[in-house]
Amino acid sequence: MSEPLHFLAVLREDLEAARHRDPAARSMLEVGLAYPGVHAVWVYRLAHRMWRVPSLRLPARLVSQLARAVTGIEIHPGARLGRRLFIDHGMGVVIGETAEVGDDVVLFHGSTLGGKTMRHGKRHPTLGDNVVVGAGAKILGPVWIGSGAQVGANAVVIHDVPAGAIAVGVPAQIRLRPAKAAFDVEIDDPAIYI
Repeated sequence: MSEPLHFLAVLREDLEAARHRDPAARSMLEVGLAYPGVHAVWVYRLAHRMWRVPSLRLPARLVSQLARAVTGIEIHPGARLGRRLFIDHGMGVVIGETAEVGDDVVLFHGSTLGGKTMRHGKRHPTLGDNVVVGAGAKILGPVWIGSGAQVGANAVVIHDVPAGAIAVGVPAQIRLRPAKAAFDVEIDDPAIYI
């Protein structure tokens, strides 16, 4: 697949992910025109391509800051985001420079993938695939959030979270999902909303 066609396919995937994840979405057109989380991800994808060219790093930062001003979502162009990321509502989401986000991740408004040091190097979280981060949650430092994990609303995560686990509270406490519970990407624990 040629580069422009591949890029368009990724943008379509972003639309479909938002449509699938948000029961309030009525059409792809509505998502494309009225979802700031989708807009922020699209601008990030452009800024990230620019960021990979050293001479375009300043313009990449300026593009990302323009997106921040328009959407209320700050995604550093150096971050590495997977496919089908859905940022629901979006306002106040921050994704730092060394953050890595897997595929099919959902971030709710006010969530932060931030650092807790001013040193150079890896200082932001890594999220596996199918992770859900609740509203206002803060994941700080170079921690690892395993695939299928859920981070509750307003949780503050400063330690690794195993795959499939649930992290809630301040500081976040880890709760393992019962072995009998079938894996479901959807949010299935009421504590996620607390």
